[in-house]
Amino acid sequence: MKHARLELARSADILPPLNDEVAVFGQIELERLRGLDFANIRAVSDSFVTSKMLSAAGIEIKRKLDVETANAVVFIPRAKAEAWQLISMAIQSAPQGWIIVDGQKTDGIESIAKEIARSVTDIASYSKGHGKTIWFRAEDAQNFQITLGPSVNKDGFLTAPGVFSADSVDLASAFLIETIPNELSGEIADIGSGWGYLSACVLAENPKIKTMHLIEDNATALDCARQNVTDPRASFHWANALTWRAPKLLDAILMNPPFHTGRSAEPSLGISFINTAARALRPGGVLYMVANAHLPYEPALEQSFVDVEVMARTTRFKIFCAKRGRNKIL
Repeated sequence: MKHARLELARSADILPPLNDEVAVFGQIELERLRGLDFANIRAVSDSFVTSKMLSAAGIEIKRKLDVETANAVVFIPRAKAEAWQLISMAIQSAPQGWIIVDGQKTDGIESIAKEIARSVTDIASYSKGHGKTIWFRAEDAQNFQITLGPSVNKDGFLTAPGVFSADSVDLASAFLIETIPNELSGEIADIGSGWGYLSACVLAENPKIKTMHLIEDNATALDCARQNVTDPRASFHWANALTWRAPKLLDAILMNPPFHTGRSAEPSLGISFINTAARALRPGGVLYMVANAHLPYEPALEQSFVDVEVMARTTRFKIFCAKRGRNKIL
């Protein structure tokens, strides 16, 4: 229903008109843009996958807007700090227009709507499908001008609102670093590298590594990684981790793959990462992967690798070491 809410509100003539240029921020999906004129949309996204999808649909996409628009739409993400930052950006992009904020209850739309309503008297809303769309005039909400840029987290790494595990090192990644041997060499990849924790640690302890490829969909996370990983052996790639191709077959891969789409667990996403790793490794190359203990990744690993071993396990996580076979058909 979240995909239809904006369209339903417009078709019922509840929303204000959006006939001129409109800036769009946040969790952008084509289905959520139904009813808008694609030619008028100015989308803002850090995601490589989202950027490619929108470009293919003929929608203008940038990381930052450099012009004002008539109105703005925000599809809020789960991270509250990022949601407020996007709302502030929307107000700045359309200072004389309507600001429309849409989200699910599970993403925190109710608390955001209440917070805005405390300061903005003229606010309207439309509820449908376990979510809500709210709208108000930008000039009535100038006190929401929030600027939250990159900052150093409690572990000393540069991160930013909205990137994975921004506040501190992810426990699963820390467990992986504690477990893998410091004997890596050659061409290595950190698939889904985020802000660079795994790469920073591994490069510091493995002088025989020739190149460390950091592959990440989120451009802001990759910008942070460039500051956190200053070793000249690091090579940074803004790309879809599932379609990226290494310049040559790799000797080892590190992964803490995602397994959620929104709030829903999707083990198939992690399996796709496993298949990608299998294609990228040379025969005899090794995958080191951490996963939540309950996720059933063993069949996928055994299908594409030989010598699959659980190197370490806790009640929360397990670490796999899997060697790429010579005769496996991928």
